[in-house]
Amino acid sequence: MHKKKLPLKIKIALFFRKILFLTVGAFIAAAAIEGFLLPNNIIDGGIIGISMIANYLTEVNLGLLVFLINFPFICLAFTKMGKFFVLQTFYAVSIFSLALNLIHGHQATDDLLLATVFGGIVLGTGVGIILKNEGSLDGTEILSLVLSKKWGFSVGEFIMGMNIFIYCGAGLVFGWGKAMYSMLTYFIAFKVIDIVLEGLNSSKSVAIISDRSEEIGQALIEKLDIGITYLYGQGGYSGIDKKMIYCIISRLEMSQMKETIKEIDPTALIAVVDVHEAYGARLKRRIKI
Repeated sequence: MHKKKLPLKIKIALFFRKILFLTVGAFIAAAAIEGFLLPNNIIDGGIIGISMIANYLTEVNLGLLVFLINFPFICLAFTKMGKFFVLQTFYAVSIFSLALNLIHGHQATDDLLLATVFGGIVLGTGVGIILKNEGSLDGTEILSLVLSKKWGFSVGEFIMGMNIFIYCGAGLVFGWGKAMYSMLTYFIAFKVIDIVLEGLNSSKSVAIISDRSEEIGQALIEKLDIGITYLYGQGGYSGIDKKMIYCIISRLEMSQMKETIKEIDPTALIAVVDVHEAYGARLKRRIKI
């Protein structure tokens, strides 16, 4: 059975949409660096952090440093990762390097706390947009994917180790106070990236076990317009066949769902799990993920 191919016009539209978001993300990230972090000697992690320290010590153009230090890792990715990811990463890094030069000299604040908080928020937003559109600004992520397989470390452990080394270097160069502000910025950016990638309105997957599953299922369909699935299982102690309800709902529907279930069966078991990504036409209409 052949997969249905997208029309050429849609492919072109999706390509230019992705390029647009990579460009916007790169400029937002550059605004965070030049407007908040760099003027206050607060650094990011990874290649950008290394470039910022090198820029301070050598006064070589920051955009040029980011591009040159990232370039070997981008070349490495050609043999290990998809060509589209590599090309999109190359484009994002190039635009980011250009944007650093265009925005240079436009400092937003000299207050360290404001620079840390808003720098992290703006940086996380920019990086999150780039990651969501299958690009990257940081060659250490590519390196970590390659070396983690050879050395047995997880990607997260490798990146954490790299960043500890970078922030220790920042402490020696800028002072330990600035290094701590830098770590706080990284933490904020990391959380904002999660929000950009996963969305504020994360949905919930719900499993309901009850002896009155069919009544509950019908009530959920009629009252909340929820699509449900029946899963069949067996009680471990009783050995009785049971019908479990599974569904995905928005956070706002959770309270009404619980009330509906309790009205029918107060003893029903309800298990709720956060879902960060869910796909499907019906979900898109209802949950607005």
